[in-house]
Amino acid sequence: MPTRIRLQRHGKTKQAYFHIVIADGRAPRDGKFIERIGDYNPNSNPATINLDFEKALQWMQNGALPSDTCRRILSYKGVMYKYHLLKGVRKNALTLEQAEAKFAKWLEEKTGKITGKTERVSAAKVTEKKQRLAAESTVKESRAAKIAAKKIVPVVEETPATAEENAAPQAEASA
Repeated sequence: MPTRIRLQRHGKTKQAYFHIVIADGRAPRDGKFIERIGDYNPNSNPATINLDFEKALQWMQNGALPSDTCRRILSYKGVMYKYHLLKGVRKNALTLEQAEAKFAKWLEEKTGKITGKTERVSAAKVTEKKQRLAAESTVKESRAAKIAAKKIVPVVEETPATAEENAAPQAEASA
């Protein structure tokens, strides 16, 4: 029975999220599975991956083969690197302490990269919001200026000829 680590699709159209499962290679994609070891949501930025690291590593050591997408996910989370280091320990290429030190260093670098990306994304959102508010305020000010221009009644300056014309009707009205 060849076991596979693969994705099981859930969610609605164009809003998919996935469960990471251990399943028989002959079972249908969304069918029966042996164990659920995590989930993956590609709709968020960066993508949200919750994975039971120890179970994934244990299944890899027991011979489960990941699908292409799951291989990338496991690599992103460090399961593939840890598996590689443990194979080196079995072959006496390095000690368990050296393997743990290498993995801890890799994990620290990876965490730094992820936090950097989330900070860049949040900073980009803040600057975009400020730009949109500035654009809205300029549009609002121009609209207010146009409305104010319409409300102002133009003042007609009186010339000597118009002053005499205005005075004549007033004199006739008083008589």
